[in-house]
Amino acid sequence: MDPGFRRDDDRGGDFANSLALAFAESEDAGMSQTPDPPAEAAESGAFTDFRDAMSYGDYLQLDRLLDSQRPLSPQHDEMLFIIAHQSTELWLKLALHELEAARDKIRGDDLAPAFKMTARVARIQAQLIQVWDVLSTLTPADYLAFRESLGRSSGFQSYQYRLVEFILGNKNSAMLAPHRDRPRQHALLQAALERPSLYDEVIGLLARRGFAIAPDRLARDWSAPYRSDPSVRDAWLAVYRDTGRHWDLYELAEELVDLEDSFQQWRFRHVKTVERIIGHKRGTGGTAGVGYLRQALDIVFFPELWEVRTLL
Repeated sequence: MDPGFRRDDDRGGDFANSLALAFAESEDAGMSQTPDPPAEAAESGAFTDFRDAMSYGDYLQLDRLLDSQRPLSPQHDEMLFIIAHQSTELWLKLALHELEAARDKIRGDDLAPAFKMTARVARIQAQLIQVWDVLSTLTPADYLAFRESLGRSSGFQSYQYRLVEFILGNKNSAMLAPHRDRPRQHALLQAALERPSLYDEVIGLLARRGFAIAPDRLARDWSAPYRSDPSVRDAWLAVYRDTGRHWDLYELAEELVDLEDSFQQWRFRHVKTVERIIGHKRGTGGTAGVGYLRQALDIVFFPELWEVRTLL
């Protein structure tokens, strides 16, 4: 042990003796036993009779939720794998809820609520990154012990993730193929593919504010992926060069940068977690695994907002 490091219990037993004395005094004062839950609840005024009232578990439908983890192998670590992905899907549901609302607010020129919604999505991404941190405790041996139980299932098939990609502008009609056997999911994806993305609505806002946006950016094939445009870049350059005049647009731009930054961090953490667990094996869904995931790191949702930084 470093001689300069002094633990509390190295003080000649003083700390231990003090602790024992304090414990004995607490026993004399009647503090050594925790009150029974009913007595404690009664003293606090907490409601305890749920025969005819909705409880916490009822409101959250916890019986249904907590009965949805069904490992297909006897392996201990499969539970971690299931819960990590189920919790991810719950966060994606909230992200979609916020992104769709933000898009509607921007279309209606109501920016203040949209700022809060996009900021919340960036925080959701932080939670999703933490999910990868927990999942990375799964070793290659742990995962291989139950990988065959997954069959052909893969996160590549997450329709909610695909909806998030679509609303952020990464449109690709080929991504509907894995969902052909689920009519409801396929219809949701088809509709999202054909709707303007969040950024398309932002560009429409720039045009309504008087910026000279190219007409083909305002009435294009919404199902096609977005490509950088000089007129949009020039509009953002004007915003960044006069932030006082265009403060709300400047704030919107920075919220979008935060959103994409967080999304890219999530993608990177995904790549490294997969590489850490399975190396460069092909994914269970048939993709090239790490190689496929790395390609996504080059996808940019809001290109002009990154380009303008070089021009300032």
